Amino acid sequence: MLRKIASFTINHDTLAPGMYISRIDGDCITYDLRCKWPNRGDYLAQGALHTLEHLVATFVRSSPWSEQVVYFGPMGCRTGFYLILRDAVTHQQAIDLVKAAFAFAADFTGEIPGARRIECGNYLEHDLPGAKAEAAAYVQLLSHVTPDALVYPD
Repeated sequence: MLRKIASFTINHDTLAPGMYISRIDGDCITYDLRCKWPNRGDYLAQGALHTLEHLVATFVRSSPWSEQVVYFGPMGCRTGFYLILRDAVTHQQAIDLVKAAFAFAADFTGEIPGARRIECGNYLEHDLPGAKAEAAAYVQLLSHVTPDALVYPD
């Protein structure tokens, strides 16, 4: 029998956009970077999601915390991303890193990192203007996030 994944126990009908601690596994903390309300029909467009994945992943892996980054990637439901960091990064530092990464994406100009045909498995499906708009909206949403607010709602 398959076990129920912990993130599937969260009521997605009441889960607001924000930043949450999804799970802690040993020294790894998975952060739920929820950009959109689940199940409401407004999802991250595939091109914008893909571009944000490239921009934010490149930023966090180039940050002072790069050695603590385990993974950054999109949710299949297209409502956000997961960021997995080692616990050497405090929750406040994780919040600051996410804010900086999405601010970087919101202001990005130039060639999308890793978006050439030889670097990317779907190089034609990028949307920089869409990614910038979504990143700016998420930065605004995170403006008041604190470590105490990283818990999922009941």
